[in-house]
Amino acid sequence: MCSGNEASEALSDGALNEALNGTSGGVSNEASMAALPPGRAAAPAGAAQARARYFNSANAFNIHLDPVPARIFTEPAAAALADEGAVGPSASAFFACDQSAQLGCPWPATTPFMLARYARIAPGASLDADFAASGSIWYVIAGRGQARHTGGAEVLDWSSGDVFYLPAGAATLRAEGPRSAVLWLVTDEPLLAYHGLRAARPGDAPVHFKSADIVAEIDRIHGSVPDAGTSGLAVVFSSEAMQARRNLMPALTLSLNTLPPGCAQAPHRHNSAALTLIVAGEDCHSRVDGQDCPWSGWATLVTPAGAPHSHHNNGPRRADFLIVQDGGLYYEARTMGFAFLDDSARD
Repeated sequence: MCSGNEASEALSDGALNEALNGTSGGVSNEASMAALPPGRAAAPAGAAQARARYFNSANAFNIHLDPVPARIFTEPAAAALADEGAVGPSASAFFACDQSAQLGCPWPATTPFMLARYARIAPGASLDADFAASGSIWYVIAGRGQARHTGGAEVLDWSSGDVFYLPAGAATLRAEGPRSAVLWLVTDEPLLAYHGLRAARPGDAPVHFKSADIVAEIDRIHGSVPDAGTSGLAVVFSSEAMQARRNLMPALTLSLNTLPPGCAQAPHRHNSAALTLIVAGEDCHSRVDGQDCPWSGWATLVTPAGAPHSHHNNGPRRADFLIVQDGGLYYEARTMGFAFLDDSARD
Protein backbone atom coordinates (compact mmCIF):
# COMPACT_ATOMS: atom_id res chain seq x y z
CA MET A 1 0.00 0.00 0.00
CA CYS A 2 2.98 2.26 0.56
CA SER A 3 5.59 3.08 -2.03
CA GLY A 4 8.60 5.39 -2.01
CA ASN A 5 11.37 5.70 0.52
CA GLU A 6 10.03 8.90 2.07
CA ALA A 7 6.68 7.34 2.92
CA SER A 8 8.37 4.22 4.30
CA GLU A 9 10.65 6.30 6.50
CA ALA A 10 7.77 8.42 7.82
CA LEU A 11 5.51 5.49 8.67
CA SER A 12 6.16 1.76 8.72
CA ASP A 13 3.78 -0.58 6.92
CA GLY A 14 2.35 -1.75 10.22
CA ALA A 15 1.85 1.79 11.50
CA LEU A 16 0.26 2.76 8.17
CA ASN A 17 -2.21 -0.11 8.47
CA GLU A 18 -3.04 1.00 12.00
CA ALA A 19 -3.59 4.59 10.87
CA LEU A 20 -5.79 3.60 7.93
CA ASN A 21 -7.88 1.35 10.19
CA GLY A 22 -8.26 3.93 12.93
CA THR A 23 -6.21 2.02 15.52
CA SER A 24 -3.07 4.14 15.58
CA GLY A 25 -2.21 5.95 18.76
CA GLY A 26 0.16 8.35 17.04
CA VAL A 27 3.57 7.05 16.14
CA SER A 28 5.29 9.78 14.15
CA ASN A 29 6.68 13.20 14.79
CA GLU A 30 5.55 14.24 11.31
CA ALA A 31 2.53 16.54 11.00
CA SER A 32 -0.71 14.59 10.78
CA MET A 33 -2.48 14.57 7.43
CA ALA A 34 -5.56 16.19 8.93
CA ALA A 35 -3.45 19.07 10.26
CA LEU A 36 -1.81 19.85 6.92
CA PRO A 37 -2.82 23.25 5.51
CA PRO A 38 -4.29 23.45 2.00
CA GLY A 39 -1.61 22.98 -0.63
CA ARG A 40 -0.95 25.60 -3.30
CA ALA A 41 0.99 25.77 -6.55
CA ALA A 42 4.70 26.15 -5.79
CA ALA A 43 5.31 28.57 -8.64
CA PRO A 44 2.05 29.55 -10.31
CA ALA A 45 2.46 30.74 -13.88
CA GLY A 46 -0.85 32.57 -13.89
CA ALA A 47 -4.03 33.38 -11.99
CA ALA A 48 -5.68 30.03 -12.81
CA GLN A 49 -2.80 28.08 -11.25
CA ALA A 50 -2.72 30.43 -8.27
CA ARG A 51 -6.37 29.59 -7.56
CA ALA A 52 -5.64 25.84 -7.21
CA ARG A 53 -5.90 24.27 -3.75
CA TYR A 54 -4.95 20.75 -2.62
CA PHE A 55 -6.48 18.75 0.24
CA ASN A 56 -5.95 15.13 1.27
CA SER A 57 -7.99 12.13 2.34
CA ALA A 58 -7.78 13.19 6.00
CA ASN A 59 -8.55 16.92 5.90
CA ALA A 60 -10.94 16.97 2.92
CA PHE A 61 -13.80 15.45 4.91
CA ASN A 62 -13.60 17.28 8.24
CA ILE A 63 -15.90 20.10 7.09
CA HIS A 64 -18.10 21.54 9.83
CA LEU A 65 -21.54 22.72 8.80
CA ASP A 66 -24.03 24.04 11.34
CA PRO A 67 -26.95 21.61 11.83
CA VAL A 68 -30.41 22.45 10.52
CA PRO A 69 -32.53 23.40 13.55
CA ALA A 70 -35.84 21.59 13.98
CA ARG A 71 -38.30 24.34 14.82
CA ILE A 72 -41.77 25.70 14.20
CA PHE A 73 -42.18 29.23 12.82
CA THR A 74 -45.16 31.08 14.28
CA GLU A 75 -44.07 34.73 14.06
CA PRO A 76 -44.14 35.10 10.24
CA ALA A 77 -47.59 33.49 10.13
CA ALA A 78 -48.88 35.82 12.86
CA ALA A 79 -47.49 38.87 11.05
CA ALA A 80 -49.06 37.88 7.74
CA LEU A 81 -52.43 37.09 9.35
CA ALA A 82 -52.56 40.15 11.64
CA ASP A 83 -55.76 42.18 11.71
CA GLU A 84 -56.04 44.86 9.05
CA GLY A 85 -55.82 47.65 11.60
CA ALA A 86 -52.61 46.26 13.08
CA VAL A 87 -50.60 46.54 9.88
CA GLY A 88 -52.44 49.22 7.91
CA PRO A 89 -54.66 48.81 4.85
CA SER A 90 -51.81 49.23 2.34
CA ALA A 91 -49.38 46.72 3.87
CA SER A 92 -48.41 44.14 1.27
CA ALA A 93 -45.26 42.19 1.99
CA PHE A 94 -43.44 38.90 2.26
CA PHE A 95 -42.60 37.37 5.66
CA ALA A 96 -39.74 34.89 5.42
CA CYS A 97 -39.13 31.85 7.62
CA ASP A 98 -35.44 32.64 7.63
CA GLN A 99 -32.87 30.80 9.71
CA SER A 100 -29.84 31.61 7.58
CA ALA A 101 -27.98 32.85 10.68
CA GLN A 102 -28.33 29.42 12.29
CA LEU A 103 -27.34 27.70 9.03
CA GLY A 104 -24.35 29.98 8.50
CA CYS A 105 -25.27 30.89 4.92
CA PRO A 106 -25.20 34.39 3.38
CA TRP A 107 -28.66 34.23 1.75
CA PRO A 108 -32.14 33.75 3.25
CA ALA A 109 -32.94 30.08 3.84
CA THR A 110 -35.26 27.90 5.90
CA THR A 111 -33.26 24.76 5.09
CA PRO A 112 -30.09 24.53 2.97
CA PHE A 113 -32.10 24.12 -0.26
CA MET A 114 -35.52 25.71 0.51
CA LEU A 115 -37.01 29.02 1.62
CA ALA A 116 -40.56 29.35 2.96
CA ARG A 117 -42.44 32.64 3.11
CA TYR A 118 -45.86 34.05 3.84
CA ALA A 119 -47.27 36.69 1.52
CA ARG A 120 -49.82 39.29 2.54
CA ILE A 121 -51.53 41.31 -0.19
CA ALA A 122 -53.76 44.25 0.77
CA PRO A 123 -57.25 44.51 -0.79
CA GLY A 124 -56.98 45.72 -4.38
CA ALA A 125 -53.18 45.81 -4.16
CA SER A 126 -50.55 43.86 -6.08
CA LEU A 127 -47.39 42.10 -4.98
CA ASP A 128 -44.53 41.33 -7.36
CA ALA A 129 -42.83 37.94 -7.10
CA ASP A 130 -39.55 37.59 -8.96
CA PHE A 131 -37.36 35.00 -7.26
CA ALA A 132 -34.00 33.58 -8.30
CA ALA A 133 -35.58 30.13 -8.24
CA SER A 134 -36.59 27.39 -10.65
CA GLY A 135 -40.22 28.03 -9.70
CA SER A 136 -42.47 28.67 -6.71
CA ILE A 137 -45.18 26.64 -4.93
CA TRP A 138 -48.11 28.55 -3.41
CA TYR A 139 -50.98 27.73 -1.03
CA VAL A 140 -53.83 30.20 -0.48
CA ILE A 141 -54.52 30.54 3.24
CA ALA A 142 -57.13 33.31 2.97
CA GLY A 143 -58.65 35.62 0.40
CA ARG A 144 -58.92 35.52 -3.35
CA GLY A 145 -57.19 37.15 -6.28
CA GLN A 146 -55.28 36.63 -9.49
CA ALA A 147 -51.76 35.59 -10.47
CA ARG A 148 -50.18 36.48 -13.79
CA HIS A 149 -46.79 35.24 -14.93
CA THR A 150 -44.94 37.55 -17.29
CA GLY A 151 -43.90 34.62 -19.45
CA GLY A 152 -47.45 33.91 -20.64
CA ALA A 153 -50.96 35.22 -21.06
CA GLU A 154 -52.59 32.86 -18.55
CA VAL A 155 -54.30 34.36 -15.50
CA LEU A 156 -54.92 32.17 -12.46
CA ASP A 157 -58.01 33.07 -10.42
CA TRP A 158 -57.14 31.74 -6.99
CA SER A 159 -59.09 31.50 -3.73
CA SER A 160 -58.76 30.01 -0.26
CA GLY A 161 -57.57 26.40 -0.26
CA ASP A 162 -56.08 26.50 -3.77
CA VAL A 163 -52.56 25.38 -4.63
CA PHE A 164 -50.67 26.73 -7.62
CA TYR A 165 -47.23 26.62 -9.17
CA LEU A 166 -45.51 29.50 -10.97
CA PRO A 167 -42.49 28.96 -13.25
CA ALA A 168 -39.20 30.80 -12.89
CA GLY A 169 -39.39 34.48 -13.71
CA ALA A 170 -41.43 37.49 -12.70
CA ALA A 171 -45.08 37.24 -11.66
CA THR A 172 -47.64 39.61 -10.18
CA LEU A 173 -50.30 38.67 -7.66
CA ARG A 174 -53.33 40.86 -7.00
CA ALA A 175 -55.82 40.54 -4.14
CA GLU A 176 -59.52 40.92 -4.90
CA GLY A 177 -62.24 41.36 -2.32
CA PRO A 178 -62.69 43.40 0.85
CA ARG A 179 -59.89 41.86 2.93
CA SER A 180 -56.23 41.07 2.54
CA ALA A 181 -55.14 37.81 0.96
CA VAL A 182 -52.59 35.62 2.72
CA LEU A 183 -50.57 32.91 0.99
CA TRP A 184 -47.76 30.50 1.90
CA LEU A 185 -45.02 29.80 -0.62
CA VAL A 186 -41.82 27.80 -0.97
CA THR A 187 -38.96 28.16 -3.46
CA ASP A 188 -35.59 26.54 -4.07
CA GLU A 189 -33.74 29.87 -3.96
CA PRO A 190 -31.06 28.65 -1.50
CA LEU A 191 -30.22 25.75 -3.83
CA LEU A 192 -29.72 28.09 -6.77
CA ALA A 193 -27.89 30.65 -4.64
CA TYR A 194 -25.42 27.96 -3.60
CA HIS A 195 -24.70 27.27 -7.28
CA GLY A 196 -24.86 30.94 -8.28
CA LEU A 197 -27.62 30.24 -10.80
CA ARG A 198 -30.82 31.83 -12.04
CA ALA A 199 -33.11 29.26 -13.59
CA ALA A 200 -35.34 29.28 -16.63
CA ARG A 201 -36.95 26.12 -17.98
CA PRO A 202 -38.17 26.53 -21.57
CA GLY A 203 -41.79 25.53 -21.96
CA ASP A 204 -42.53 25.57 -18.23
CA ALA A 205 -46.05 26.79 -17.46
CA PRO A 206 -48.25 27.63 -14.46
CA VAL A 207 -50.25 24.85 -12.81
CA HIS A 208 -53.41 25.46 -10.76
CA PHE A 209 -55.04 23.02 -8.32
CA LYS A 210 -58.50 24.19 -7.23
CA SER A 211 -59.65 23.59 -3.67
CA ALA A 212 -62.71 21.57 -4.76
CA ASP A 213 -60.54 19.21 -6.81
CA ILE A 214 -58.12 18.77 -3.90
CA VAL A 215 -60.99 17.90 -1.55
CA ALA A 216 -62.34 15.39 -4.08
CA GLU A 217 -58.90 13.74 -4.32
CA ILE A 218 -58.65 13.49 -0.52
CA ASP A 219 -62.12 11.89 -0.39
CA ARG A 220 -61.09 9.44 -3.09
CA ILE A 221 -57.99 8.46 -1.11
CA HIS A 222 -59.92 8.03 2.14
CA GLY A 223 -62.41 5.82 0.29
CA SER A 224 -59.64 3.44 -0.78
CA VAL A 225 -57.65 0.78 1.11
CA PRO A 226 -54.01 1.75 1.78
CA ASP A 227 -51.43 -0.71 0.47
CA ALA A 228 -49.00 -2.31 2.88
CA GLY A 229 -46.12 0.02 3.66
CA THR A 230 -47.93 3.17 2.47
CA SER A 231 -46.47 6.16 4.30
CA GLY A 232 -49.77 7.98 4.88
CA LEU A 233 -53.00 9.33 3.42
CA ALA A 234 -51.79 12.15 1.17
CA VAL A 235 -52.49 13.87 -2.12
CA VAL A 236 -49.24 14.30 -4.06
CA PHE A 237 -49.24 17.20 -6.52
CA SER A 238 -47.66 16.95 -9.95
CA SER A 239 -48.22 18.29 -13.46
CA GLU A 240 -48.43 17.17 -17.05
CA ALA A 241 -44.78 18.13 -17.53
CA MET A 242 -43.51 16.46 -14.35
CA GLN A 243 -45.84 13.46 -13.95
CA ALA A 244 -43.15 10.91 -14.82
CA ARG A 245 -41.25 12.07 -11.70
CA ARG A 246 -44.41 12.66 -9.57
CA ASN A 247 -42.93 16.06 -8.64
CA LEU A 248 -44.16 19.60 -9.09
CA MET A 249 -40.65 20.99 -9.57
CA PRO A 250 -37.40 19.20 -10.45
CA ALA A 251 -36.03 19.65 -6.93
CA LEU A 252 -39.21 20.00 -4.84
CA THR A 253 -42.13 17.71 -4.04
CA LEU A 254 -45.51 18.79 -2.66
CA SER A 255 -48.14 16.77 -0.80
CA LEU A 256 -51.20 17.47 1.34
CA ASN A 257 -51.08 14.92 4.14
CA THR A 258 -54.07 13.98 6.29
CA LEU A 259 -54.25 12.27 9.65
CA PRO A 260 -57.56 10.96 11.07
CA PRO A 261 -58.50 11.86 14.65
CA GLY A 262 -56.81 9.77 17.29
CA CYS A 263 -54.15 8.56 14.87
CA ALA A 264 -50.40 8.99 14.50
CA GLN A 265 -48.10 8.62 11.54
CA ALA A 266 -45.43 6.06 12.42
CA PRO A 267 -41.92 7.40 13.10
CA HIS A 268 -39.83 7.52 9.95
CA ARG A 269 -36.97 9.37 8.31
CA HIS A 270 -35.86 10.38 4.83
CA ASN A 271 -32.87 12.12 3.33
CA SER A 272 -34.87 15.15 2.19
CA ALA A 273 -35.67 18.09 4.46
CA ALA A 274 -39.33 19.01 4.88
CA LEU A 275 -41.26 22.24 5.38
CA THR A 276 -44.77 21.69 6.71
CA LEU A 277 -47.64 24.19 6.74
CA ILE A 278 -50.20 23.42 9.44
CA VAL A 279 -53.53 23.70 7.57
CA ALA A 280 -55.96 22.17 10.07
CA GLY A 281 -55.75 20.29 13.34
CA GLU A 282 -56.58 20.49 17.05
CA ASP A 283 -54.44 19.02 19.81
CA CYS A 284 -51.80 17.90 17.32
CA HIS A 285 -48.05 17.81 17.47
CA SER A 286 -45.02 16.50 15.64
CA ARG A 287 -42.04 14.85 17.25
CA VAL A 288 -38.83 15.75 15.41
CA ASP A 289 -35.45 14.38 16.43
CA GLY A 290 -36.69 13.75 19.96
CA GLN A 291 -38.26 17.21 20.27
CA ASP A 292 -42.02 17.79 20.62
CA CYS A 293 -43.32 20.53 18.32
CA PRO A 294 -46.89 21.56 19.19
CA TRP A 295 -48.96 22.67 16.21
CA SER A 296 -50.55 26.09 15.85
CA GLY A 297 -52.67 27.40 13.00
CA TRP A 298 -50.75 28.15 9.77
CA ALA A 299 -47.33 27.74 11.43
CA THR A 300 -44.38 26.31 9.48
CA LEU A 301 -42.58 23.25 10.84
CA VAL A 302 -38.98 22.49 9.82
CA THR A 303 -37.92 18.83 9.72
CA PRO A 304 -34.17 18.50 9.06
CA ALA A 305 -32.93 15.94 6.56
CA GLY A 306 -32.55 12.49 8.09
CA ALA A 307 -34.23 13.46 11.38
CA PRO A 308 -36.53 10.83 12.91
CA HIS A 309 -40.04 12.28 13.06
CA SER A 310 -43.69 11.44 13.53
CA HIS A 311 -47.02 13.30 13.47
CA HIS A 312 -49.78 12.89 16.07
CA ASN A 313 -53.46 13.87 16.03
CA ASN A 314 -55.04 13.67 19.49
CA GLY A 315 -57.93 15.91 18.49
CA PRO A 316 -61.54 15.25 17.44
CA ARG A 317 -61.13 16.12 13.74
CA ARG A 318 -58.92 15.22 10.83
CA ALA A 319 -55.57 17.01 10.62
CA ASP A 320 -54.35 18.42 7.30
CA PHE A 321 -50.75 19.50 6.69
CA LEU A 322 -49.07 20.62 3.48
CA ILE A 323 -45.50 19.37 3.03
CA VAL A 324 -42.80 20.60 0.64
CA GLN A 325 -39.61 18.54 0.48
CA ASP A 326 -36.43 18.85 -1.54
CA GLY A 327 -37.14 15.23 -2.40
CA GLY A 328 -36.78 15.66 -6.14
CA LEU A 329 -33.01 15.85 -5.70
CA TYR A 330 -32.88 12.59 -3.78
CA TYR A 331 -35.32 10.71 -5.99
CA GLU A 332 -33.21 11.61 -9.02
CA ALA A 333 -30.03 10.53 -7.22
CA ARG A 334 -31.76 7.29 -6.07
CA THR A 335 -30.96 8.18 -2.47
CA MET A 336 -34.31 9.16 -0.91
CA GLY A 337 -33.71 6.76 1.97
CA PHE A 338 -37.28 6.61 3.31
CA ALA A 339 -37.61 4.17 6.17
CA PHE A 340 -39.98 3.48 9.02
CA LEU A 341 -38.15 3.23 12.34
CA ASP A 342 -38.21 0.61 15.06
CA ASP A 343 -38.46 1.62 18.70
CA SER A 344 -34.70 1.75 19.24
CA ALA A 345 -34.18 4.40 16.51
CA ARG A 346 -37.15 6.67 17.00
CA ASP A 347 -35.59 9.55 18.95
